[in-house]
Amino acid sequence: MTVIAGEKPALIWALRLSVVLLVGLWLFPTLGLLVSSFRTSDQIATSGWWRAMFPSEQNLTLRTDPPSAQVQAGDLYVIEGRLFAEGTESEISAWGTSAREPAAYQPGETAELRRGGTLTVTEDGAYRLESTEEISGKRGPRVFVTATVPPEFTLENYETVLVSGNATDNMAKAFFNTLTVTIPATIIPILVAAFAAYALAWMEFPGRALLVAAIVGLLVVPLQLALIPLLKFHNEIGIGKGYIGVWMAHTGFGLPLAIYLLRNYMVGIPRDIIENARVDGATDFMIFVRIILPLSFPALASFAIFQFLWTWNDLLVAMVFLIDATGETTVMTKQIVELLGTRGGNWEILATSAFVSIAVPLAVFFAMQKYLVRGLLAGSVK
Repeated sequence: MTVIAGEKPALIWALRLSVVLLVGLWLFPTLGLLVSSFRTSDQIATSGWWRAMFPSEQNLTLRTDPPSAQVQAGDLYVIEGRLFAEGTESEISAWGTSAREPAAYQPGETAELRRGGTLTVTEDGAYRLESTEEISGKRGPRVFVTATVPPEFTLENYETVLVSGNATDNMAKAFFNTLTVTIPATIIPILVAAFAAYALAWMEFPGRALLVAAIVGLLVVPLQLALIPLLKFHNEIGIGKGYIGVWMAHTGFGLPLAIYLLRNYMVGIPRDIIENARVDGATDFMIFVRIILPLSFPALASFAIFQFLWTWNDLLVAMVFLIDATGETTVMTKQIVELLGTRGGNWEILATSAFVSIAVPLAVFFAMQKYLVRGLLAGSVK
C-alpha cells in the first residue's frame, strides 16, 4: 500500500475500523428485523434472531383431540393422537397437566387427570388418554410441554400486517397514506428549490448575497421552533388538519437544504455553457430547463434521497399537522407507535411492521446512492 507523505498508516486502519463499526451498527439491527419478521411469536420469545437457524427449547400449551375422537377398547375409552402437527419434528423433554407444574413428568410417564383417567405422553408428542368412563366435554385436556422445536419461518406475519390484520395491525392503509405524504413532500421542494437555486447562481439582482446568507442561516434553525406558529397559521387559513398542511410544512422545512445543495452545484457548471446559450438566443427559462436541470441531476437526486427519507420516517410533523381521530390519514410511523402501545408483546408483528416501514427507504437509497456523493460534494472543491 502506498502511504501518502506525512500520513500515518495507523490512522488509515483506524478509519477503516470505524467504517466497519458504523456499518455493523446499522446492518445488524436491520438484519435482525428481517429475520424476526419471518419468525413466530414463540420462537422470538425463546431465542434471539441470531439463533433462528437452530432448534430452540420452548414452553408450549397444547391440547389433545376432543372427546368426540374417543374410541372404546374393551372397558376403556381411549383417545390417541399427536400433540404436534403432522410433519413437525419436535422432541419433548418434560410435560405436565398443570400450569403450576409444567415439567412434572418425563416423556413416557403416566399422569392422573383431575377429571379422571390417565394420560401418557411420549418424546415425539404421541399421547394416549384412557378412562374407565366415557370422556365428556367439548375440548381435550391441556398439556404443558417443554419441547425442542426446529426452526420455523412463516409468511403469516406479513399477511397479517399487509392484508388480513385488524385496524391496528394492518399497515396497508398507513403505507399508502405515507406515500401520499412523502411523494408530494419530496417533489414540491425540489421544484421550488431548483428555480430558486438557478436564480441565486446565475441571475444578477440586488440582495442576492444576503439571500444566500439567510438560507445558510436557516439550515441551523430547529424545526421545533416553528411547529406551533406554523400550525396556528395553517389553522387560520384552513389547511391545518390535512395533507396540504403537512406538504407545505415539509416543503418549508426542506427548502433551505435543497436551495443550498442545488445552488452550490449549479455554480460549478461552466459559465461558457450558459453564455453560449444566451448568445444563441436562449432565455433564462430555456437555459434552466434544457441545460441546468439535466446537468444538475446528481444534486437533485441527492436531495431527493434526503427529503424522501426524512418525510417517510417523520413522526413529529405528521402528529402535528395530520390530526385525525378516525385514522384515515395515519402514517406508518404513527401506526407503529400505536402498535407499541397495544401490541407490546407481539414482537413478530412489530418486527414485520418495522421492516415494512424501512423497506421502501432502503430501496430508494440503493437505487439512487450513486448520485448521493456526487451531489453532496458538488461545489465543495474548485
